[in-house]
Amino acid sequence: MKIVALMALLLPALALAEQLPVRSHPTHQAFFDTLASYCGKAFAGTVTNDTAPSDAFTGKQLIVHFRECTDTTLTMPFHVGENRSRTWILSRTGSGLVLKHNHRHEDGSIDKVTYYGGITTDAGFAQAQAFPADSYTRQMFAEQGLPQSLNNTWKLFVYPDTLSYQLVREGRAFQVDFDLTKPVAAPPAPWGWE
Repeated sequence: MKIVALMALLLPALALAEQLPVRSHPTHQAFFDTLASYCGKAFAGTVTNDTAPSDAFTGKQLIVHFRECTDTTLTMPFHVGENRSRTWILSRTGSGLVLKHNHRHEDGSIDKVTYYGGITTDAGFAQAQAFPADSYTRQMFAEQGLPQSLNNTWKLFVYPDTLSYQLVREGRAFQVDFDLTKPVAAPPAPWGWE
């Protein structure tokens, strides 16, 4: 009986909470708004740091596309040559920003290593945010035999002329810089997002 009474009190509060705007730290909001200003545009990038170069990126055209934007989510496919498997998803929550990586196969099916990423742990800056691996990500990496990735931190930097995406962990650094002054033609939809 007590649970029923408690639920009767909570349900109206939960319904009201769903209607309230997401509130986040002013620097989170400023960062999100800056990225959202590029909605609909695509930009070419260059690998500027890679401590373990791979054929996956060498000689490939790199494009980020600010494809879908809402008040709380930015969907940004990252195309590597003809590979359209990667999509970055930046979301605002009541406690900060979340960056996730959605990976798909060419047939649109979900990769077994997907939706990994991190959550901001501080206010960051209007131009830079860091996303240390969250608990879901660490568990998935452990289950998939990727112990080297357990302490990944992803970073996004946005300045008037450049967007930088960075992955760092002990013994590994990777960075792609995108020129925000020169929009390029929007690429096709990422795999599984048609």
